[in-house]
Amino acid sequence: MSERDDRRSWTLSRRLEFVEWKLFWEGRLNRNDLEETFEISQPQASVDLRQYREAAPENIEYNATEKAFLPGKGMRPRFLRVSADRLLLQLRAVLTGALPREDLWFRDMPSVDMAPDIARHVEPECLKVILAAIRSRRAVRVRYQSLTSSRHRDIAPHALAFDGYRWHVRAWCCEQEDFRDFVLTRIDEIGDLKSADYNPSDDLEWTTKTTLKLCPHPGLTEDQRQAIQRDYNMNDGCRDIEVRLSMAYYFIKRMNLDLLDLPPQRAQIELQNLTEVRTAIEQAKVATKARVEARRHGTGGEAN
Repeated sequence: MSERDDRRSWTLSRRLEFVEWKLFWEGRLNRNDLEETFEISQPQASVDLRQYREAAPENIEYNATEKAFLPGKGMRPRFLRVSADRLLLQLRAVLTGALPREDLWFRDMPSVDMAPDIARHVEPECLKVILAAIRSRRAVRVRYQSLTSSRHRDIAPHALAFDGYRWHVRAWCCEQEDFRDFVLTRIDEIGDLKSADYNPSDDLEWTTKTTLKLCPHPGLTEDQRQAIQRDYNMNDGCRDIEVRLSMAYYFIKRMNLDLLDLPPQRAQIELQNLTEVRTAIEQAKVATKARVEARRHGTGGEAN
């Protein structure tokens, strides 16, 4: 980026990004698109277009027949980070209500829908206290509804995690003296902060990462394997995914990678190193326990 680009105001850069967004994703742009979206005057919109044409003349051309600006041949965006994944996420966010419609710059929104997603509501006050506990490294008393019972317990949160369906708080369980995941929506009562004797660095399942080696299921035909490799953007017939050990469990469950008797066309992929990952998780649990004991007796570990 040039020194001149660095001096541009954020609002102007945003409008220049909008110009490229319209050209790239919709293939056309009118001056009133700028006026309506950013609530600016006609002269200001004209100035913006002139500045864009000066900055990237090869990216834009005016078509008198269509009375619109069109993308130039071989357009190379300078202000827009082109990402199909980002746009699709934004479309999904609009569908779920997480993003207002006006934040997407389509003049005519494409027809789009998604399979029903069962939202899990987290109480703002609960999350507020959890965040405060993480910042201050303190514990909080909660009433937690597990699948077997509902009871009060003290937990000391140090991180948040999303498993693809639910939000969890990663926390030191003061009662069981180990690190665990607690589903946020199962906390139905939360109290005040209190002191806690623990160190987040001892949570080796959280701090340690592993690599999941995903490959097409060996029972698929060659054509089916090629389709799966394309679906999952695999290179040389495999894709490596780095993940925290504590999150690997949820990924494996969500993708059914632990169900070894599924039909090939239902499973589609397999985890080549499933046993290795499971072993790493168990070793991390053991090592965490050893670190906690060493810290408690002053024989090792970092100072709290």
